Amino acid sequence: MAIPNELLQDLEARRQKARLAGGEDKINARHAKGLLHARERLENLFEPGTFQEFGMHADHGCKDFGLADRSLPADGVICGTGYIHGRPVAAFSQDFTVSGGSLGRVHALKICDLMDFALKAGMPVIGFNDSGGARIQEGVDSLSGYGQVFFRNVLLSGVVPQVAVISGPCAGGAAYSPALTDFIIMTKTTSQMFICGPDVIKAATGASATMEEIGSAAAHATISGNIHFVADDETQAAELLRKLLSFLPSNNVMDPPHHLADAIDLAPNPAINEMIPSDSKSPLDVHKVIAAVVDRGDYLEVQADWAKNIVICFARICGVVVGIIANQPTVKAGTLDIDASDKAARFIRLCNIFNIPIVNFVDVPGFLPGVAQERGGIIRHGAKMLFAYAASTVPKITLILRKAYGGAYLAMCSKDMGADLVFAWPTAEIAVMGAEGAVRVLYRKEIEKATDPKAREQELIKEYRDHFASPYEAARRAMITDVINPANTRATLALALRNTLSKRETRPPKKHGNIPL
Repeated sequence: MAIPNELLQDLEARRQKARLAGGEDKINARHAKGLLHARERLENLFEPGTFQEFGMHADHGCKDFGLADRSLPADGVICGTGYIHGRPVAAFSQDFTVSGGSLGRVHALKICDLMDFALKAGMPVIGFNDSGGARIQEGVDSLSGYGQVFFRNVLLSGVVPQVAVISGPCAGGAAYSPALTDFIIMTKTTSQMFICGPDVIKAATGASATMEEIGSAAAHATISGNIHFVADDETQAAELLRKLLSFLPSNNVMDPPHHLADAIDLAPNPAINEMIPSDSKSPLDVHKVIAAVVDRGDYLEVQADWAKNIVICFARICGVVVGIIANQPTVKAGTLDIDASDKAARFIRLCNIFNIPIVNFVDVPGFLPGVAQERGGIIRHGAKMLFAYAASTVPKITLILRKAYGGAYLAMCSKDMGADLVFAWPTAEIAVMGAEGAVRVLYRKEIEKATDPKAREQELIKEYRDHFASPYEAARRAMITDVINPANTRATLALALRNTLSKRETRPPKKHGNIPL
C-alpha cells in the first residue's frame, strides 16, 4: 500500500518550513550583509549531497515568557554530518535568523547529541558559532545547556579534532565552548568574540574600549592569541577548514592522512645553502627554509600573527604529514618568550594527540631576557615546552640550523628531551651561551693582559666556536645523529620520517602529568 500523498506533502511542508528557518526576509537580510545562512554554511563546507541532518524537526516546547505559541524551526541550530575529503565529519551551525541563534534546552540537546554521536563514531566536530547567547526566556535551562556543551568539549578533547568557526557574535559564557576546542577560525569583519563587551567594561571599570580592541578577529589573532586563523570571509573559512582537516586524522587512534605512495625525494636542493647568511649575526627567515623542505612549498601556518618569534605549521614532507615548530630569527632574534612557549607547547601536545610527527627547526639564542618576562612567569611558561616535548611519544626529529644556546637548546627538543633523531647543519652552534659571552666570562683576565685585547678576543671566540660550540663536538658526544649538508635537508628529513613512522613508545600508567599551566 502506497503512502498517502497528503502525508508526503505534509512531510515536505514541514521540511520546507525548517529550511526557511526565520523566513526569507531574514535570510535575505543576512545576504545583504555578506553573511551566509546557517544551512548555507554547511552546504558550502560539505561535499554535495552528503549532508545528513540530525533533529530537523526539533523545537523548544517552552510554555512560558511568550514562547508558547512561537515555533523555533530546528530550535535555532542545524546539526548533522557530511563528507570532507571523503571522510565523515559532524557539524552544527547556529541560525541567527531563529531567535538570534540563542541557546536553549533543545538547542543545546541537539549539539550534545551530535557530539555524543561524533565521539562514538570517531569523527571531527565543527561548530559555526553565530548566536546572541543564552535564551533568557528559558532561564537556568539555557545555562545548563551551555554546561553540557562545555562538558562534552572536554570529553571529546584528545579523541576527535574540534574546530570552532566564529561567524557572528559569540559573547559571554558562549565563548568558552570555542576556547575548549582545538582550533578557532574567525571571519575578519563579521564576527566578534568576548566575555564582557565595551558597555559592561565601561560600567564595571570606567575604562573605555571598542569592540575592535577587545572582540575582533584582529585583536584575538595578534594580541590575545585566542584564535588560530582569520578568514577574509565565510567562503575562505570553509577553505581553511578543509585544508586543516586534510592534515588531521579523524580521531586519536588513526594515523594522519599521509600520502605514503609519494616517492621519497632524495635530490639535493642547493638553494637552501644560498639562504644561509654569511654573517652568523644576520637573521635567517625560517619561512624560506620551511618552504624549501615541504612538498610543493605548501604549508598551513597556525597562529601566524601571534608570537611570531616561533612558527608552527602543518605540512607534508614526501607525503608524510608533519607538525613543524621553528624559531624565527627575524622576530626578537628567535628567542623564546612567554607567548612563544605557550604557542609551541599547545601545538606539541596537539600533534601528540593525533599521531602527527614533529619536526623542529632550531635557531635560538635563548629565552628572552627582561623584567616583564621574569615577572610574567617565563620559568613556568618555558617549562610548558619542556613538559610537552618530554611527554610526547610521536616521532620527534630535530634539525639545528644555527644557534642553540642554553636552556632554549633543550626546550627546542634536544636528544635529552626525547628527540628520536637530531641533525645539524655545519653552521650550528651548540653551547651554554653564545661564543662572545662565553669568552668574556671564561677568558676575561687573559684578554685584559693581551697586547692586543680585541685581536685576542676574536681569536678566542673563533676557537670557542670551532671546538666547544661546534656541531661536531656534539656529534662526538652522541648528542647529534649526523651533521648534514643543508642541501640534503629535505632528503634527510624524508628518510628520517619514514624510518620513525613505526615508532612505539609507552609511558608509566597514570591519569596524566601535571603540566605547569
